[in-house]
Amino acid sequence: MTEPNRADLGKDPARVSGMFDQVAAGYDRTNTAMTVGNDALWRAATTRAVAPKPGERILDLGAGTASSSASLARSGAEVVAADFSPGMLAEGQRRHGGMRNLSFVEADATNLPFGDAEFDAVTMSYALRNVNDPKKALRELFRVTKPGGRLVINEFSTPPGKLFRGAYRFYNAQVLPRVARVAGTNGDAYDYLNESIRDWPDQRALSAWIREAGWTDVAYRNLSFGIVALHRARKPE
Repeated sequence: MTEPNRADLGKDPARVSGMFDQVAAGYDRTNTAMTVGNDALWRAATTRAVAPKPGERILDLGAGTASSSASLARSGAEVVAADFSPGMLAEGQRRHGGMRNLSFVEADATNLPFGDAEFDAVTMSYALRNVNDPKKALRELFRVTKPGGRLVINEFSTPPGKLFRGAYRFYNAQVLPRVARVAGTNGDAYDYLNESIRDWPDQRALSAWIREAGWTDVAYRNLSFGIVALHRARKPE
């Protein structure tokens, strides 16, 4: 039996990728359980924020099992689902490989295998936090986006309400890993998830990182009381 792979806040790419390889099969099921179904609502909000249109080319980076990519591709846009976990991509291809306007690419977020100004829109959901150099990933996303193109980042964040924030942190630390184990997933991976959320900057700090990478019209809105935040920006013309 394969030993569970647990990443840490060093975010070594090989360890993080290996951890996601191991949880790929049960990843979506576990996410639905641990978010009490909110993952579907957050995915719908992200798709609306990206606002994909037929004929556009869109990069979904950190696509995982491609649930978000498939949601974008239903618009008729050409969507590239990119991830550094081959196990996640294989699961995504198994589920959504029949979509003709959806392709799959193994990619490092800090060194994307795409040319400059290839995409009309770029997006990441719950993946920027797992990159060992997120600021470089934001610069790479900027590079591959066309002038006037759109950025949408959906990421776990910091609930602004003190009481709710305390309850949320208790849930992440004490309940979430147990839910993952009941769902048949590597619970140690969700210990890492809690650590990475706790260590992640808040909404204003991430907005500042996005501006530093060159993006303009940077804004965010909280979803589910700030459990996640939807960040939006544009590349200057």
